Formats: sequence, C-alpha cells, structure tokens
Amino acid sequence: MLITLEGIEGSGKTTQIDYIAAYLQKSGLDYAITKEPGGTVLGEKIRSILLDPVNINIHPMTELLLYAADRVQHIKELISPMIESGKIVICDRFHDSTTVYQGFTRGIDISLIQQLNSLVLEGLAPDITFVLDLDPEIGLKRAWKQISDGSRSESETRFENEKLQFHESVRNGYLELARKEPDRFVVVDASNDPAKVWDQISAHLGKCLEKQK
Repeated sequence: MLITLEGIEGSGKTTQIDYIAAYLQKSGLDYAITKEPGGTVLGEKIRSILLDPVNINIHPMTELLLYAADRVQHIKELISPMIESGKIVICDRFHDSTTVYQGFTRGIDISLIQQLNSLVLEGLAPDITFVLDLDPEIGLKRAWKQISDGSRSESETRFENEKLQFHESVRNGYLELARKEPDRFVVVDASNDPAKVWDQISAHLGKCLEKQK
C-alpha cells in the first residue's frame, strides 16, 4: 500500500506523517516513511541540486527530468521492494508534485508529464493521496518560521523563494487534480491545528486500510 501526502510549502505534511506512522504502529502494521526528492542516497544528491536556492536558473525541463530520475531510483530501490515485502509506504510528495509544479505552474505540457510519469511509474499508483490545502500566505509564513528557527534547512529554500503567485498556482493545481480523481484524493483543511487536521486524515485512512484487508 502506498500513501502519499501533497501540498504547498508549510502545509504540515511532516507533522501529519508522524501522526500516520504512530497510527499504523499502534495498529500493528509495518510501514516505511520516505520522501521525494531524496528518498535514496542518489536521490539526496539530486535533492541538493533541486532545492538549493543558488540554482535559480534551472530550466523547467531540466527540473522535470531531475525529478523523474529521482523517482525512478526511488521506486526501484525503495518503494516497490517495500510494498512487495508487505510494508505500507508513506511518501512525502510523489508524482502529483511533478504534475502540479512542473506542469500547472512551470507550464510544461501536462500530457508530456503524464507520459513521463507513466514511463517512470510502470503502473504504480498511490492508494490514497492527502492534499493538505492551505492559503499560500499562511503556508509561506509557517515555512519561513521553521527555516528561521532551524527546524527546516536554509539550504533547501529554492521553492520558498518563489513569488506568491507561484504558490497560488501550485495550490490550484492540486485542487484541480483532486477534482479529477476524487476516488484517490482527499483534500484536507490544513489551516486547522495539527490535531484537527489529523482527525480529518484518520477518518479516511481507516476506511482505506479496511478496503486493503
């Protein structure tokens, strides 16, 4: 089983992943937590390129292909073997991020991204995707607060440095994907405190786990 979390910067994905992990552990279920980009040793090197604020001139197509390369390695080395071993994989961002950031927001043709995703994923798809929906202004304030207090790395702020309009486009892209795939996506109001956000997630996660039995 594959669970993915998506959302703008500062939407609280890391906190909710911790809640999900605690829930699965309490339920006696084996799980693994990972992320994109950077779920593997090679992926961490790709991540350092993609998120470094110094690299402001990365071409959108270069960005797209670096994410695709990271995902191929991630799936082959970690995600597929974990799922095959019976583990539930929780992933902080996955292919939907590529569709939203490089497609809806950077302007690369969506059909091209879909073809690339199809090539990379080889039929793999999340069983459930939680979109933590939040006003971009609030999300960016949260993100920069975390950066200033040291809980997030200043060396990974390339996207936080984008203009507000960029983040609004990202948010709208996620909501559009959720409208197109209502059976997979769950849009969660991330403006609430973390416990209330978890209440929304846990209700849907419990149902999804029941279906997998």
